Amino acid sequence: MKHLVKNIALTVVFTTCLSACAENETMMAKEILLSDNWEVQSSAGTERYPATVPSTVMGVLTANGLYQDLLVGTNYKDADRTPFDVSWWYRTTFKLSPEDAQKHIKLLFDGITYRANVWLNDTQIASKEEMYGAFCRFSYDITGQVKEENTLAVEVFRAQKGEPNMGFVDWNPRPLDENMGIFREVRLSITGEVDMYNTWVQSKVNTESLDEAWLSVETQLANLSDKPVSGQLKGKIENINFSIPVTLKAGETRKVKITPNDVDHLHIKNPRLWWSCDLGNPELYNLDLRFVADNQVSARENVTFGIRQIDTYLTPQGHKGFVLNGKRVLIKSAGWTDDIFLRDTPESNETQVQYVKDMNMNSIRFENIWGNSQNIYDLCDRYGLLSLVGWSCQWEWEGYMGVPDDDYGCIITEHDINLVARYFHDQVIWLRNHPSVFAWMVGSDKLPRPELEKKYMEIFPQIDDRPYIGAAKTLVSELTGPTGMKMNGPYEYVGPNYWYVDTKTGGAFGFNTETGPGSEIPIYESIRKMIPDGELWPLNSAWDFHCTTSTTALNSMAVTTEAINHKYGEANNLKSYLDRAHLLNYESTKSMFEAFRVNKVEGTGIVQWMLNSAWPSMYWQLYDYYMTPTPAYYGVKKGNALNQLIYNYADNGIYAVNESLEDNNNMKAIISGYSLDSKSLYTEEITFSIGTNASQKIFDIDNSHKNTFLKLVLLNSNGEQVADNFYVLSSSEDIYLWEKANWVGTPMKEYSDFKDLANIASSELKINVVDPSKDGVIALEIENPTANIAFFTQFLLKDDKGDVVYPVFWQDNYISLLPGEKRTLQCTFNTDKINAQPTELKVTGWNLKEQIIELKSK
Repeated sequence: MKHLVKNIALTVVFTTCLSACAENETMMAKEILLSDNWEVQSSAGTERYPATVPSTVMGVLTANGLYQDLLVGTNYKDADRTPFDVSWWYRTTFKLSPEDAQKHIKLLFDGITYRANVWLNDTQIASKEEMYGAFCRFSYDITGQVKEENTLAVEVFRAQKGEPNMGFVDWNPRPLDENMGIFREVRLSITGEVDMYNTWVQSKVNTESLDEAWLSVETQLANLSDKPVSGQLKGKIENINFSIPVTLKAGETRKVKITPNDVDHLHIKNPRLWWSCDLGNPELYNLDLRFVADNQVSARENVTFGIRQIDTYLTPQGHKGFVLNGKRVLIKSAGWTDDIFLRDTPESNETQVQYVKDMNMNSIRFENIWGNSQNIYDLCDRYGLLSLVGWSCQWEWEGYMGVPDDDYGCIITEHDINLVARYFHDQVIWLRNHPSVFAWMVGSDKLPRPELEKKYMEIFPQIDDRPYIGAAKTLVSELTGPTGMKMNGPYEYVGPNYWYVDTKTGGAFGFNTETGPGSEIPIYESIRKMIPDGELWPLNSAWDFHCTTSTTALNSMAVTTEAINHKYGEANNLKSYLDRAHLLNYESTKSMFEAFRVNKVEGTGIVQWMLNSAWPSMYWQLYDYYMTPTPAYYGVKKGNALNQLIYNYADNGIYAVNESLEDNNNMKAIISGYSLDSKSLYTEEITFSIGTNASQKIFDIDNSHKNTFLKLVLLNSNGEQVADNFYVLSSSEDIYLWEKANWVGTPMKEYSDFKDLANIASSELKINVVDPSKDGVIALEIENPTANIAFFTQFLLKDDKGDVVYPVFWQDNYISLLPGEKRTLQCTFNTDKINAQPTELKVTGWNLKEQIIELKSK
């Protein structure tokens, strides 16, 4: 690649100079987001609906009060899709100043689905014959066609069978409109005679010392005029400023790359590095880049970026792992989905990203390149969550795409290969400045067709430097080699010991790109919203309808119910069923993450399937459609604590795990076992030290009793509690039919026995709300005054209507208290962002009577 700065004079100046110069410059460049003042109308109707963009047609209609209760019970099954057989119109108006109307103007679409005709001021500027493809970005030069007052009309058409649209695979029902609409942002880009776009900041880090880094800045310049233009390309990164003379011929487009060889100050001393949230602070920088000619800022781009370096390694077994700034990082992730009608907002995105961080995870997998804007990736940057981005299996199977598939999926024709190659190009450029994005995964169940992957390889080295992964599955590409990933399930229930004892499929080794223990059932209050009152109990087809849409498995509550019956005994009412299901979910999901941490030398990554749900669901979620955490959420949070004591179900060992960047010396573990009647069986205190990013066995317990409550407490060298953990164990093991393992999971042969839990003595808790009037904090003083363990206790905030308050962040939940134990528990929230003010606290548990505690208002 040619560097423009070769053999030209380069000027590096400091902040005061650039600021003074900027005061005398006239700003020609601006960007206008066309988000409000839209209307949507069916081409077959006359009614217009107020709208915003981004949106889908169904998103607009539901926002206007149509399709109420669509997602309740089995209502969706009978919903009419025919209104979307015709095209729909988006219309808006916008105004420009007389000066702006005379400048160079581009109309930019970040995403439409699936086809569109575009009209500006009654003149067609784009046709559905060339404007199509969900992951294409479109740019139209409308210079000379705009006026001071303008009308923009976009006619959208839904995707047809065989067209590579976005999709939800078997996670939930297909959207009624196939997500037709303008689902990403629309903007006007206004410039002078020189345009600038696709600015990119790359970073390299001295991963030995971490005390220096090297930046390069690349951008695209285009002379839109019919005469040569000379000017300065000016950049500012905090106190670093540079200015480069540039002359462009008439109509010339040129890529410019500036490196530390050209600008010494791009060699950064003592940089603030971007870290994932478990390893440090996700530090961010901003680049302000301008092209200035005749003292006018013709074009300008602002880029937020992070200084960090991503590398990979292979274990001796060939499993891929990731390295951030020279430190190996165990990826603890979960699979994201957008809302079924793509109605996510910056507020709902931030809540979900906060949930992920609160669960002590460090990553989100975006299988489908989700997001109706870059907002979700901006949030991952800010909160320090590594993003694994790529395509889903939507285009790999006939059942989803509607055309025949083969070993490489449904992208077969030259047309589709070229289209998806363009998708890849456009999406990588769209997201490449985000430091959170640590790899591109271009296949799920299958590798891309060799002809397509060849195009990827022609494109990719020119536009990005991150790791490239050919598929989520263990496959070998003839072009790019082994994927280093595994995708062997399970997706259905397995016991907590599975993750330790399985050494061939989904267990805690390698990088498991999607897996989980099946159903993760919402709490009672959420189930009441999704299942009609008359169908709450016993379980029935309404419950099954809210499982997955897979036609082969995972489409009913049968496996969950069978596990409950064998482990805990049959439930005789909804509360007892939910108590059992929630404990089942909590234990197995927690153990999944814990096992990968215990086996962190062999395990390089774990992606819980899934993080969230696109619609009200019983399956694959750590918080539900209504933004309420499931019990599994708190199991994941507990199991992923940065420093933790973990029980290994395979060898009855107690393991200490330290995932921090610091050694931990003179730590103390207190290990206590209790019978089901709350009598002490043993207590051991172990003093130990553990190095950074390590797992080590510190003790073996006796698990010969039929059932045991196990409590683990970790203290630091000052005697302060760092973490705690709690288990209920069985001397009988979960045993598997390994010979019948398949993609769904490994069937159970025998179940561990916890039936006696149904008969443990009742307990009670004394709860004092400390300073209930304090904004954003509810602190509880909790005491168990009885001789019986208070087991699996849930705390829930509600408003004056009885609805769950969210988002709130409990320090811990679903806790168990020993006889006589006292502890404090805190819940925090942002009073400006919760859906309602909390007025009561609901407390319930396995062997507790429900308590409702009124919260005094301020």
